[in-house]
Amino acid sequence: MHSGPYIARMADDRVEELFGELPALMLTGPRAAGKTTTARRHVETVVRLDRAAEATAFMADPDAALSALPEPILLDEWQADPNVLAAVKRAVDDDPRPGRFLMTGSVRADLLGETWPGTGRVVRLRMDGLTMRELEGRAMATPFVERLTAGEPGAFTVPADAPDLRGYVGLALGGGFPEPVLRLSPEVGRAWLEGYLDQLLTRDVEGLAGARDPARLRRYFEALAVNTAGLPEHKTLYDAAGIDRKTAVSYDQLLTNLLVLHSLPAWTSNRLNRLVKSSKRHLVDPSLVGAALRLDEAAVIRDGDLLGRLIETFVLAQIRPELELLPGSARAYHLRDRDDRREIDLLVELPGGDLVADEVKATAAPDSNDARHLIWLRDTIGERFLGGAVLHTGPRPFALADRICAVPICALWGD
Repeated sequence: MHSGPYIARMADDRVEELFGELPALMLTGPRAAGKTTTARRHVETVVRLDRAAEATAFMADPDAALSALPEPILLDEWQADPNVLAAVKRAVDDDPRPGRFLMTGSVRADLLGETWPGTGRVVRLRMDGLTMRELEGRAMATPFVERLTAGEPGAFTVPADAPDLRGYVGLALGGGFPEPVLRLSPEVGRAWLEGYLDQLLTRDVEGLAGARDPARLRRYFEALAVNTAGLPEHKTLYDAAGIDRKTAVSYDQLLTNLLVLHSLPAWTSNRLNRLVKSSKRHLVDPSLVGAALRLDEAAVIRDGDLLGRLIETFVLAQIRPELELLPGSARAYHLRDRDDRREIDLLVELPGGDLVADEVKATAAPDSNDARHLIWLRDTIGERFLGGAVLHTGPRPFALADRICAVPICALWGD
């Protein structure tokens, strides 16, 4: 793992906030997203339960082992001894002081257990891979969604080294997993990502999903990669993978449980009764698209449909961690009507019902036509619409209409 200086994560402040009032916190997220590295920053004692020498005492008497350690305690790879969770429950029941236990590890024991003893005692916080904001040292900058509420191009700053289209594709294929991004060359990073995917689709599903055919699961994952950022019919996917509908639904749930497939629900409104209600699906990290399909930058740029899907998946991977940490009850959605005449890639409903919205375009020169769905939404819902952006691959922000701007994608990690 990366041995250089720690890169601050957007989740750090939220961990401090929650751990300042809660006794136990569990960091969840895809494997290898950097959860353990972040958790170490917030504890006094680290216990690696996947190491036999450290796990022995917990296997013998987890209650005594916990009580003997300086707090806060990180229980890393807690699933190696699921009984430790029951010990945490008992410790919290006896003494609910804040800031006692942090846990990281696999989702397997969580999903396989007949009961979940952490209910009411352990609060979860999700962490995905690194964002460009974090890599650029701006983890604590004003979230993009908050800047969008201004509805003006002056709210967005573009970095001096703004990428071009090929640069964005390279960033997307590089992804946000810390190991390849921070330590490995692009060539070795691709090998790491392919190995990660092999591990995910073989060993990580063992036991969690029962008997699986790795070849069929891989074909299904490849179909999802081709259709990331889309609303494909299940039949499109299961025909491509050579499976039936029941198996496709099961695979969807499996990959969601492994935290590598994200469903963006459809937004609904009483004013707009012809909206589709199906969720839009994205792979959580765009690098998994390249790993699944064995594509490089040139191959993506040659495929206009996949190019747009990859760029949108990259944008969602930048914004999703912000949404996890926004105060209140901000919710993310997509919007599409039944006639496919209007579509908005991301709509965020803020506390109180106000909205901001984004369209993602793989173009360097967006115009008012690219903003027509945002304009329609603004005119339909009125003052609830605070701001919209057409996120593009060009170099500068500019106004397209009232409360709607063209914004370079790299403004997501600008000051």
